[in-house]
Amino acid sequence: MKITGVPLGCNYIDLWKENMKEWDGTLSNRMIHDEAEEGFWHSFMEKKKQMGEDYINSYAYRIQEELLPLLHTDDRVVEIGPGWGNYTFCVAENVQHLTCVDSSQSVINFLRDESEKHQLNNISFINDKWEQISMQKSYDVVFGVNCFYRVSDIGEALLKINEVASRLAIVGMTSGPEKPHYVDLHREQGYSIKFRRRDYIHLQNILYQLGMMANCKIIEIPSVSTYSSYESLIRDNVSKILTKDYDKQEVERALSQYVIEKDGKYEYPYTFHAALMYWKPVKF
Repeated sequence: MKITGVPLGCNYIDLWKENMKEWDGTLSNRMIHDEAEEGFWHSFMEKKKQMGEDYINSYAYRIQEELLPLLHTDDRVVEIGPGWGNYTFCVAENVQHLTCVDSSQSVINFLRDESEKHQLNNISFINDKWEQISMQKSYDVVFGVNCFYRVSDIGEALLKINEVASRLAIVGMTSGPEKPHYVDLHREQGYSIKFRRRDYIHLQNILYQLGMMANCKIIEIPSVSTYSSYESLIRDNVSKILTKDYDKQEVERALSQYVIEKDGKYEYPYTFHAALMYWKPVKF
């Protein structure tokens, strides 16, 4: 692949691929085996079917607020990796036609059923990997949010978005920082924390490296994690600690600065972010 953008002293495409590995240096089964990925989505979608209209993540509504104004009613749009439809149906309701591309047949089946429930007849589906598919025509807009986690050839994938989109290209990713008690434990106690290995800034730098000057909209997403017991609070908030034999009391002290006990439950409010990067396609 020819790099046409600005050299940064670091090849962010190579860094992206390296950071696909877990913290122990291995690749998960889902990263390696398509069957494992399909098995995950089959099980996941069976659970989603039981959730009815509540299947859309709460944070997605904030991203929708920033995504939809970028679209036009006469747009023909491609969505990459739609998953369970956080953005699929709201986009379809606001554009001329939406084409969903996903590598999972279980995802496609779920979205097709849901589109019928929504009485949306302007959605079509392609069961394939974005990085492998040959798109025979251009579309006004191509977008994907949180859909690149298995894509090792990230440079080629972004170049294909740039090539297929005629008016606008959009990529999005939820971001940090991690819950603040993890940051405190890392800074003050020297704990090793399972911080995210890939983030929006990698995509931004890859786009720059490839010669695409993307705008970047950072979206604040306030959140509250609620726990029915103190034990569940602790259990859920030590999962990213890599340090063996950590001190439970130190963790409890770190958590106590942020957690509120209310009506017998424990609430942990914190703010994370999402990034939408969008650019006018560059024709090289």
